[in-house]
Amino acid sequence: MPAPVPTRAIDGVHAETKLRDQHFVMKGHHCHTCCELFYVESGDCRFLIDEHIFDLRAGDFILVPPMALHYTRYVFGPCRRTVVLFREEDLLEEVRSCMPKSARFFSETAVFQVPEAYRGQVSASLKEMAGEEKIRDSRSALILKMKLQSLLLLCSRICNFLLEPPADIHTTDPQIQRAAHYICRYYMDPLTSADVAQAVGFSPNYLSRKFRGATGIGLHEYIVFVRLQHAAQELLSTSDSITTIALRCGFSDSNYFKDSFKKKYGITPRSYRKRS
Repeated sequence: MPAPVPTRAIDGVHAETKLRDQHFVMKGHHCHTCCELFYVESGDCRFLIDEHIFDLRAGDFILVPPMALHYTRYVFGPCRRTVVLFREEDLLEEVRSCMPKSARFFSETAVFQVPEAYRGQVSASLKEMAGEEKIRDSRSALILKMKLQSLLLLCSRICNFLLEPPADIHTTDPQIQRAAHYICRYYMDPLTSADVAQAVGFSPNYLSRKFRGATGIGLHEYIVFVRLQHAAQELLSTSDSITTIALRCGFSDSNYFKDSFKKKYGITPRSYRKRS
């Protein structure tokens, strides 16, 4: 695939607020030489960035690093969003150091959520930035730069940062993220849906319904899915027996592992290893 052609370079901080609906269709994926801060004020949208998909809801920010290929779809109805474009050179060093991972924060995709109690304050700040964009007099560039510092400092204080979301979980719901992270960490243990629910503080039935509603996959199915992913990697990277790999990846029954593996990949673990 040819390298993406970035949109034009910017000369400072820019902000724009627009209401989009399901009839709006972007021309295609694009990228910037700068950073993009995308905020959902109301409604929902689907954000595709590189190989990841995020369903964003009101109160969600997503940070798009330079040259990351991205695309937005408004499949859920009207969505009011604000886009802030800026260069890393527009950021004060003190602001960089307040963000998670410090300066590295702006070189990776990150999703972070504004608690409901602070959304009015964040929306007001973004409204001022978008208003200043329309004025564009000799002072606007500096005012926008200062307002960006203030916005990021506020976010560093109040937001819930969802860094490195688990593979194939495309939701910003913090409860679902917590459950998925827990599974990804303890998949090797004799883990059950009840164990995950207890770890995140919910009843098994409630979490199972919520998990399926947010991700389209059941909680137990996701546990098996994660285990199978790791088992498939080990089949290719080690010479250990299939039974050893099954046990190490959390399966207590090698026959159940083989049946689950064939259901997901269409072939047996032995054939998968041999073919690969």
